[in-house]
Amino acid sequence: MSKKESNGRMDMTQGSPLGLIMAFSWPLILGNLLQQVYNMVDSVVVGNYVGKSALAAVGSGSPVVFMLASLFMGLGTGSTVMISQYFGAGDEARMKRTVDTVYTSMMVGAVPLSLIGVFLSAPLLRLLNVPEEIFYESWLYMVIIFAGMIGTIGYNINAGILQGLGDSKTPLLFLALACGINIVLDLLFVAVFRWGVAGVAIATIIAQAFSWVFGIFYINAKHPTLHVSPFCFRFDKELFRQNMRLGIPIGLQQALFSVGSMVQQSLVNSYGSDFIAGFNVANKVDMISFMPVQSFATAATTYVGQNIGAGRMDRVKSGTRAAILLSCAVSVIMALIVIPTGPMMIRAFGADDSVVQAGMAYLNRVMPAYVVFSVMFILNGVMRGAGEMTIPMISALVSLWLARVPLSYLFADLFGRDEMFYSYLVGWILGLLISAIYYFTGRWKKKALT
Repeated sequence: MSKKESNGRMDMTQGSPLGLIMAFSWPLILGNLLQQVYNMVDSVVVGNYVGKSALAAVGSGSPVVFMLASLFMGLGTGSTVMISQYFGAGDEARMKRTVDTVYTSMMVGAVPLSLIGVFLSAPLLRLLNVPEEIFYESWLYMVIIFAGMIGTIGYNINAGILQGLGDSKTPLLFLALACGINIVLDLLFVAVFRWGVAGVAIATIIAQAFSWVFGIFYINAKHPTLHVSPFCFRFDKELFRQNMRLGIPIGLQQALFSVGSMVQQSLVNSYGSDFIAGFNVANKVDMISFMPVQSFATAATTYVGQNIGAGRMDRVKSGTRAAILLSCAVSVIMALIVIPTGPMMIRAFGADDSVVQAGMAYLNRVMPAYVVFSVMFILNGVMRGAGEMTIPMISALVSLWLARVPLSYLFADLFGRDEMFYSYLVGWILGLLISAIYYFTGRWKKKALT
């Protein structure tokens, strides 16, 4: 078993790698499940109380929101890597300076990010070919979400800090709080007050803000040496450069991934509201299968970070094998569950037969390919834990931009709209080749901060 301290920190430099990764992952899986429940509640409430045009509007606006928030989410991941390595090395002083520097960056940059999002919402929706019947609702949803973006950014920074310490359980508590508030406010604002899409967006930003503030109080109570002071404006240039080196590649990757998703969404949008709604709902169902893979990769990042910080390179290889084994096994199980039960899950969103047919066209083609994706994702998580951010970014972007996006258009044109989704498998195979080749060179091990 791992050595745990009373404040929730987990020392991953000793004990069974498989046991450590499983212990770290299960709260992340539950947390990701809560995140999907959080998102699904919005869609279920909108689909049942407003209509499928509003459901399509929420789905069309989400990729744009994610794109512009990605940079600060990357800072959260960079924080995880830095704190995990400094924790492994026992360097409390640098951990504290990292927290101060990241929070200063967030507080200075959050307002400009929100304003950029508000002003770019309409032009980006035009580029996405969002149909006129859902354009206004998509724009309204995006503007409200961007106005309250600081809560989402703050939650991700807090989660990154705690995960670097080996604490994956507390972010689950933050999410549970946000999910509970969101469900109550969704029903109040949409079902009772009839605010429609605006009600969903307002509920989301209030819930995220509460979760962020609660996280600050928790960190200050349980980890006084890291005390979070949002307005302290203490800044370490060297640590900021380190965080930028780690955070910008993953932030850029996520932003460009969102752009690619929007380009593909534009293709989906060209087939009408029913296909849009089916694709968006299927993506929410598909995210249930992604949750374990994402959780194992996050666990691998923290595990590798702590062990490299402690100079325990001998444990990194066995931890990588354990994470890949777990990820592949769960991917197969999820495919066997989701494919036969997919129609029932899609109908839960108030979908009719045409929406179900569109959603299953996606699930039937993507779910069997998840094993390939899971191996690529774990290898990228391992390399990030060591501080290697560039190759995982290249792997993911080549997979998306050189394969999935162009092949989506090609397959749709040659074989029909449903066949565009085979582009996912081709992209994942290409990305895996890049990640695996670089992983076996061993060069990523030289990227450690400590």
